[in-house]
Amino acid sequence: MFVCLCNGVTSQAVAEAVAAGASTTKDVAQACGAGADCGRCRRTVQALLRSSAQNRTARPT
Repeated sequence: MFVCLCNGVTSQAVAEAVAAGASTTKDVAQACGAGADCGRCRRTVQALLRSSAQNRTARPT
């Protein structure tokens, strides 16, 4: 699914940026471009970041 239409960034690209260490919307924007232009996708990026954080804390280590 496309997250950022301005830069053609998919949810997979955002997930890869998060897996590589991006933890804020600014980090994601620097890593893959999502949210770097108009900003309409930042809420979606934030939701993906929250989901990733919840998945990390829910996994037993």
